[in-house]
Amino acid sequence: MTEAVSFPQDRTCPYHPPTSYRPLREAGPLAQVTFYDGRSVWAVTGHAEARELLADQRLSSDRRNPAFPIPVARFASVQRTKTPLIGVDDPEHNTQRRMLIPSFTLKRIAAMRPEIQRIVDDLIDGMLEQGPPAELVSAFALPVPSMVICSLLGVPYSDHEFFEEQSRRALRSETAEESEDARVQLEDYLGELIAQKEKNPGEGLLDELIEDRLRAGSLKHDELVGLALILLVAGHETTANMISLGTFALLEHPEQLAKLRADENLMPAAVEELLRFLSIADGMLRVATEDIEIGGRIIRADDGVVFPTSVINRDDSAYASPDELDFSRSARHHVAFGYGIHQCLGQNLARAEMEIALRSLFTRIPDLRLAVPAAEIPFKPGDTLQGMIELPLSW
Repeated sequence: MTEAVSFPQDRTCPYHPPTSYRPLREAGPLAQVTFYDGRSVWAVTGHAEARELLADQRLSSDRRNPAFPIPVARFASVQRTKTPLIGVDDPEHNTQRRMLIPSFTLKRIAAMRPEIQRIVDDLIDGMLEQGPPAELVSAFALPVPSMVICSLLGVPYSDHEFFEEQSRRALRSETAEESEDARVQLEDYLGELIAQKEKNPGEGLLDELIEDRLRAGSLKHDELVGLALILLVAGHETTANMISLGTFALLEHPEQLAKLRADENLMPAAVEELLRFLSIADGMLRVATEDIEIGGRIIRADDGVVFPTSVINRDDSAYASPDELDFSRSARHHVAFGYGIHQCLGQNLARAEMEIALRSLFTRIPDLRLAVPAAEIPFKPGDTLQGMIELPLSW
């Protein structure tokens, strides 16, 4: 590569990597990209190399490290704060993860499926009662995971407008100050909620952690607030984007949608392929704590490393015809949920929500279609989670 590629960049199509990332794919498995402040960092584009490095504990997730890479200006404030779970390394990370794992096992999520189905059905009922057209993000894609994560955590869904707006500001605001203000507001809200739960316990993961950990002294109040924030924001933002963008991609690929309609047993494989194909969390970050030799290159200590999942999940050495949406392929080894010790804790829940939401949506509204031309539908910029801003549908 003779010319530096800036990162992140906007997609020209909501479900394809930015066209300007093409040189990264051709130069892989490692290349240099440039962030907003001019800093050059390593971009890992090879699938095998990404999995190897994501499992390498010489790459740190600790955002308080002065050398930790910051891709956009609004995230500069993360270096002043301790981010539980996703922003700490072992052994602290392992301690936090172990206390949460029981709530996200396959067995626990299987027990939640009837409730998820009820939420999905109620929202579709509302769309059908109102009649077409409908705006899917606000009517369905966002409420489904918001209601589910509220139920799991024990957060009142009546407060959803507040925490959804603050989550949006934290992830999409233009300045570090606005993003920081949104984080503080969420922390204050969750701190007060936890304090109320200490006096009047309810049902939910937060109540369990208060009883089992907070009262026992093995978890501090501010640590619980931080964990609650991560779970609440990640628990609804990511899946909402997958449902909206997944719906759009299916409508734009009618041959794959037809396969899905013909065989409902394809849904789990379809979800994995959509996770690979859409790669909405496009840019996991790490910093090297030691020199690492890989792919014929040397990542030096204090070098920043970014994992553009939209490129990694299109590696043609891992997937044949990677730019095609193909439900017949096995895509389970994608890195849409990350890999290694920081692999997404809520992946079982996300899969269940996607399966139930997409199956129900296309089964109950079989003639679902875009209400306006695809080119007119707004989607999110490249510096945040990828997804649809709005998705107007008719039937």
